[in-house]
Amino acid sequence: TVILLATGLVPPAVAALLAACALALTKAITIPQAYGAISWTTIVLIAGMIPLSTAFTKTGAADLVAGGLLSVLGDAGPTVALLLLCVLTLVGSQLISNTATVLITAPIAMSVAAAMGVSVLPFLMGLAVAAAAAFLTPVATPANLMVMGPAGYRFGDYWKLGLPLALFFLLIAVFYVPLIWPF
Repeated sequence: TVILLATGLVPPAVAALLAACALALTKAITIPQAYGAISWTTIVLIAGMIPLSTAFTKTGAADLVAGGLLSVLGDAGPTVALLLLCVLTLVGSQLISNTATVLITAPIAMSVAAAMGVSVLPFLMGLAVAAAAAFLTPVATPANLMVMGPAGYRFGDYWKLGLPLALFFLLIAVFYVPLIWPF
């Protein structure tokens, strides 16, 4: 998989499928083990959010929300718009899957960028960074929940280190990302 990805001989999805087939064919993992390792709740959540995201765009709801957001912002500029969208994404990713959160906020970000006449790239990359800051709750990501019991963590323990990390990610999303992908 690493060689296929590094050389670019095949698309990443094909490399992953070939690796999964190789694991099954060599019996490194059994089919029931592979099936049991799949997070079906995540699959169902993301599968449900993709049509929601599409509907959000096609029905004009994203434009409507973006228009409301822009009316609140006034002439504040793209950096403030990015900050607001990243905060929305950061909060959402603490409650549901970060992928699902981005599927909801990305159409809004695209509408905001189009309405402001700026590049959509810093908005989308900023959302990706903000969504990755799922540190504040144990339900934010499966890894957070997995370590909760064995480590003896309580729900409130995640804020202690999670809040400074989330703020750091937010700063990166709002101020560093536009340096790489300008408005």
